Amino acid sequence: MSSDPRKIAVTGAAGFIGSNLLLRLAEHGRDVTRIVRQTPIEEAEAALAEADVVFHLAGANRPVHDDDYLASNRDYTRWVADAVARGGRRALIVHSGSAKAVEDSAYGRSKRAAEEALIELASAGTATVSIWRLPNIFGKWARPNYNSAIATFCHNAARGEPLRIDDSAAPLCLLHIDDLLDQWLPLTETWPRSGIVEPDNVYRTTVGEVAEIISGFAAQRERGMVDDLGAGLTRALYSTYIAAIPVDQTSVNLHPHADRRGTFVEVFKTKTNGQFSYFTAHPGVTRGGHYHHSKIEKFVVAYGKARFRFRHVLNGEEFEVAGSADEPKVIETIPGWAHDVTNVGDDELVVITWANEIFDPKHPDTVGMAF
Repeated sequence: MSSDPRKIAVTGAAGFIGSNLLLRLAEHGRDVTRIVRQTPIEEAEAALAEADVVFHLAGANRPVHDDDYLASNRDYTRWVADAVARGGRRALIVHSGSAKAVEDSAYGRSKRAAEEALIELASAGTATVSIWRLPNIFGKWARPNYNSAIATFCHNAARGEPLRIDDSAAPLCLLHIDDLLDQWLPLTETWPRSGIVEPDNVYRTTVGEVAEIISGFAAQRERGMVDDLGAGLTRALYSTYIAAIPVDQTSVNLHPHADRRGTFVEVFKTKTNGQFSYFTAHPGVTRGGHYHHSKIEKFVVAYGKARFRFRHVLNGEEFEVAGSADEPKVIETIPGWAHDVTNVGDDELVVITWANEIFDPKHPDTVGMAF
């Protein structure tokens, strides 16, 4: 929780960026006033006049007529600036500008005019103004066919619909919403200088590259594949894709293999880091009884008690390892040592497994050897 007493107002609070920002501010215990289209003008003016920090996010992205750009971007920003100036608090205004403000288009001209209105305010000494020229912002809660092509691609891919691509080589500059907010939240404490800001952590890619990554997510989920999703652009795109999945499709059925011993289920497979599975064994049942030349497996007992036996395939040396959910440990196989697992408890045994390679029935690297 923050001890910062500053009051914060957010215009465009119901939008994509605003919704994410409000959540983050709430997590830090900030006093925030939401300003949306439905907010009475007197309440909005009062909130802006009393605010120490204003995140000005409201504006038009896709109006019906070009003239609406000026009304929503330039004129509304002038009104915000006047309300802040009347408050006399020398507030900080963080403005969600656009990288397109340098373009000679109806949208670009309107965003540049909004910047000029804020720069005048800063020049008069009545506010500190931080203008962020943002590229395409993407992430959870972005609206398809409105906020960004990424939102549209993720929405369509999650529903098995085609991804429309007019020019696969067209460049894209992308910034994930979480990366943007990580840069914005400290501003309320550090109080930056007035000026135009180019954000950090921008990904530069192409429409075709992004579409290829997103279109692959659905197929990977269906096959139980997990690619390298832990960092960078792919991580951010995958997060956005998962957020776009219909709630009735958030689960993917697995395919258990059951026999008299228990059940074996493959859970996740990766291209470069093997696969995760689990198996069960009834009380007294022994599973395994084989060795590997190169494959490595790791076992963790999630429920029950087990005895893991190992035997060297050449010299017959043997040893045992006890495993239980009460005293969890990772038990690793050794190439050239046969191994089996016995349920020595009274309950069903559940063991989580990892192998350093995906099982290939044509080249299983698994040779039977009884103890």
